[in-house]
Amino acid sequence: VACGPTELVNVPLPTSSPPSKIPSRPRKIRKLSPDLSLDPNASQQATTSSSTSLTEQRKTVGRTSKTKLSQHRALAVVAPRIISRSLSCEGEVENAIHHLRDADPLLASLIDLHPPPTFDTFHAPFLALTRSILYQQLAFKAGTSIYTRFISLCGGENGVVPETVLSLTSQQLRQIGVSGRKASYLHDLARKYQTGILSDSAIVNMDDKSLFTMLTMVNGIGSWSVHMFMIFSLHRPDVLPINDLGVRKGVQLLYNLEELPRPSQMDQLCEKWRPYRSVASWYLWRYVEAKGAPSSAAAVAAGASLPPLQQQEEPQQHQQQPQLMDPINSILNL
Repeated sequence: VACGPTELVNVPLPTSSPPSKIPSRPRKIRKLSPDLSLDPNASQQATTSSSTSLTEQRKTVGRTSKTKLSQHRALAVVAPRIISRSLSCEGEVENAIHHLRDADPLLASLIDLHPPPTFDTFHAPFLALTRSILYQQLAFKAGTSIYTRFISLCGGENGVVPETVLSLTSQQLRQIGVSGRKASYLHDLARKYQTGILSDSAIVNMDDKSLFTMLTMVNGIGSWSVHMFMIFSLHRPDVLPINDLGVRKGVQLLYNLEELPRPSQMDQLCEKWRPYRSVASWYLWRYVEAKGAPSSAAAVAAGASLPPLQQQEEPQQHQQQPQLMDPINSILNL
């Protein structure tokens, strides 16, 4: 009470924090989290915003789930398809003949003239491919002689495995009559087996399109050789060797065409034979053989084993239609 006004001014205020910081804290709080209870409109906006955000999140999750589902479906679509039954399965040749009779009356008349084919010979894919390479561009007797010496060098047919073939030098192979180029083909096939690019189990379980792509990557194996291998070694039911001169000649004779059909026309002409075009090709080989025309697989169609016949007639094909024999292989050789 005794103090004057001037003394009151000099008395410090009892506070422990700077006055400038006191109003800043509530302002920040109000900006970050407004008091929704005081403003019902703000509360409604916040609720609407939260609902919108939740809806968008659900839509995003829904889209993600649909995307994943579609991806799974896409994977299911591109998964390897189940391969058709082998022609060596019981009753499959009869099913093929029944289908071909109904699908093509002209082919039905041809089927009546010949006994049904048999597909009961099976060799391991690596052995069959090796044998096919050895018989290339050789007469039957010469190919058989070289193949016999090669089997003896490997210690029997069971010894024809990638490791054994790679252990044989080009000089050793030349001594039994194998050319240097064929030796490189055999080594390339064995290396692709050794590195896992190819295997017997993969070849047996691969679909036709993938198998064609993989085998034509091997030096010395072209499209015609792959088609013969698929029909007579793997007994695939729906293979059409469009580059085979005998099959093309058979189509020309069967449908009385003026010219030999081009390979690009074969698929369209033979579409009605699906899914048994291998059996239809077999009958065309027999038909051409009966007409006396040259057939690259006449002996195969008659029941002989594939490699000897394939290479017995292959030189003739090279002389007449070299550009149609193995186009992919020709490009690789060049």
